[in-house]
This record gives sequence, C-alpha cells and structure tokens, in this order.
Amino acid sequence: MAQGKAEAADARVCLGVVTGAHGVRGLVKVKAFTELPEGVAAYGPVETKDGSRRFAIEAKGMIKDLVLCRLEGIDDRDTAEALRGTELYVPRERLPEPDEDEEGWYHADLVGLRVVGEDGRAYGHVAAVLNFGAGDLLEIAPEGGGETVLMGFTVDNVRLVDTEGGRIVIDPPVGTFADEDAEPGAGDE
Repeated sequence: MAQGKAEAADARVCLGVVTGAHGVRGLVKVKAFTELPEGVAAYGPVETKDGSRRFAIEAKGMIKDLVLCRLEGIDDRDTAEALRGTELYVPRERLPEPDEDEEGWYHADLVGLRVVGEDGRAYGHVAAVLNFGAGDLLEIAPEGGGETVLMGFTVDNVRLVDTEGGRIVIDPPVGTFADEDAEPGAGDE
C-alpha cells in the first residue's frame, strides 16, 4: 500500500507554496511555480504534499510577485497563517503537456534523474528543484550518500536535460562538489 501512495505522490506537481496570510478574512499569499502566476488556481482543487488536505482555490489578485488566493474553508487570518510553507499540488494529468519546442518537462520530472558530468562522472541524482527567489537550484544527492549540494539551474551549469534517458548532464562550477580539485593554480605561491 505504501508504494501506491508513493506512486500517487509522484503523479502530482507542485504549483506553488503558501507564504503567509493577507488581511483578516483568510486570504493567503502564494508563490506560484506556474508560467503565469495566476495559473496557480487554473487547474482545479489543490492538495497538501501529504494529501491530507484538499482545497478549492480561487485567485483574487496579485501583490508584488505573489498571488492572493482564497482556499475553501480558510476564513480567518490565524488559519491562513498556519498554512505558511504549505506546498499546493495537483495531479499531473490536469496539466497540459509541456511544449516540445520549449523545455518539454516540468520540474517534478527532474526529481530522481541521474546527474552526470560532461566527462561521464556520476555526481548523484536530483533530490529536488528549489527556488528561494533568485532562480532555480538543483539539489543534488551525491553518489554514495552525504550532504546534498545546491547548484544553480542555469544554461552554464546544466548542459542537457534528458528525461527519456533518465539523466541531466552538468558542467558544475569549480568547488560545487567537495571532492573536486581546486581551480588550477589556486593557492599556488
């Protein structure tokens, strides 16, 4: 039964995260991960990461780069504030297929892919794709365990995303991984 739950979780995509309350009537501020921010409410009801709560969602406006949303059953500031940090998911089948002439994948598709260097070195696998406001980051779980590594998800660092082949090819900045050699000549006297 646990595997069914894991498969169900894998078939969902995170559309945004609640960043806090707005006003006293239960509106929440949502950082949207959709192409257009107001799209966070375009795919029907959302649910929490663990699937324990489900909300009808309605976009009510924008404040800076956040979407103001009404979540069904959330009617006061305290209840809205308690949702801070809650990720909002929808089943993947509700989303349109990614355009082939663009990226052709969602961030959720990258989690679990092998991460290899242009030289074939195995770095690990993608544990998560994160964004704290300054751009996307790959969280890479290293081969053989240890602490995860964060690397900017940029065209300079990520050379190829091959979802069908199950891999991402990277050219990480020097020093990204602890066991890498230092820049040639660095520290020479």
